[in-house]
Amino acid sequence: MQGKTALVTGGTRGIGRAIADRLLQSGAQVVVTGTRAGFKPASSAERYLPVDFTDQAQLHQFLETVRGLGIDILVNNAGINKIAEFESIQIEDFDIIEQVNLRAPLLITQAVLPAMRSRGWGRIVNISSIFGVISREQRASYSSSKFALDGMTAALAAEVAPLGILANCVSPGFIDTELTHSVLGEKGIEELVKKVPIGRLGRPDEVAALVVWLAGAENTYLSGQNIIIDGGFCRV
Repeated sequence: MQGKTALVTGGTRGIGRAIADRLLQSGAQVVVTGTRAGFKPASSAERYLPVDFTDQAQLHQFLETVRGLGIDILVNNAGINKIAEFESIQIEDFDIIEQVNLRAPLLITQAVLPAMRSRGWGRIVNISSIFGVISREQRASYSSSKFALDGMTAALAAEVAPLGILANCVSPGFIDTELTHSVLGEKGIEELVKKVPIGRLGRPDEVAALVVWLAGAENTYLSGQNIIIDGGFCRV
């Protein structure tokens, strides 16, 4: 990764943080985004850009900045979710989820493509979810955004592969993050892992290892795919 500049959205915690750390360890210069004003970068090789993707003015300014960064590797990781029964979904909530999970990745990808095209090399990894492959009750808004992200990635990959740019999705299952614990609780996690063939939650660093391989020079032929990393959950 020496000489490469990577952008990781939602890179201050959880899976995004693990991806940013692994990219830094691999020698990349890393730009991360988040909504926290006081986040401190891990090293001089990391830059932090606070931005709220639900704020149009902030997003516009962020895109202007990104166009000048010469990004080689883009990881669209930032995402939000709000569960609700289908008949109770508020259109405002639906729109915000689509804006962060789908519209922002599209706009950010558009912003980085010219620099990738000019160099004839680029890697784009969009972080989806198993709920962009399967779904369950109360996930209509979230699944809509993640299924769509996979479709967008497939179309993008078909367009940019001749330019030396590879684009893929990674769909994590249940990962051991602060968010997972807050949503499921310890009892919920205990019941859940009984349904995962490997018998545990995934680790953020396991997802990061896959993402960084896809984003690196060793990946020369894998594009347009949605790779599920879930301990076998979706296959049983």
